[in-house]
Amino acid sequence: MIDLIVELKRVGTTELAAKMGISLPTVRRDVAVLEQAGLVSRTHGGVVARGIGESTTEPLFLEKLRVHQNLKTRIGAAAAATVDNNKVVILDSGTTSLAIARELAGRPVTVVAMDLKVAEAAASGATEVHVLGGRIRNGYYSIVGSWMADALKGIRADVFFMAADAIDETGVTNSTLDEAEVKRAAIAQAARTTLVADHSKLNLHSFVSVCPLDAVNLFITDRGAEPLLGPYRDKFADIQVV
Repeated sequence: MIDLIVELKRVGTTELAAKMGISLPTVRRDVAVLEQAGLVSRTHGGVVARGIGESTTEPLFLEKLRVHQNLKTRIGAAAAATVDNNKVVILDSGTTSLAIARELAGRPVTVVAMDLKVAEAAASGATEVHVLGGRIRNGYYSIVGSWMADALKGIRADVFFMAADAIDETGVTNSTLDEAEVKRAAIAQAARTTLVADHSKLNLHSFVSVCPLDAVNLFITDRGAEPLLGPYRDKFADIQVV
């Protein structure tokens, strides 16, 4: 349903039901769930993807959610497997971090979330979730700003799982100053930093520098990255391909 809404930008519920081969009441229930999650907005007789079509160089959360989900799921499982029980984990914003949160949910770990969707996904069972104050980026759900960066200074974490907009031989880069600032603050407060990104982020450079590659203790990526990893093997301390 998300794929169709993003593709069509705006669609009537009757048309959506016909295209998906499901009943109109089912469409209305599912659209209500998507709206509660902040991913779509209901209109009179229809639905529109939130933020789709806005002028921006950074894909919105809803668009990111559709891309390489199977790879992100594998990366998320591998990342969560590196975390022992009773550890403190800082989770970055984004859909790869969301996959990690889903894997950690219910385990006896403490999660400091830099993203509302990530916090929501992790908050289950024995998992203790903390959300630090700051500004919410509309359409992205990441928490940014000086409040967030200052609050991170009071945290001591075992590992920071960092996402990236782009990775090249010069380092990790991000599309916004605000997110780069809080990523650097999290790196400073964690005993280890694990970079989590699928192969599509390699050999790209974005607007703002986050950190050099030697600031990363472990890079977890997917098998599609293998042909691209040659120049990176002596720059990362460790690479795990899943």
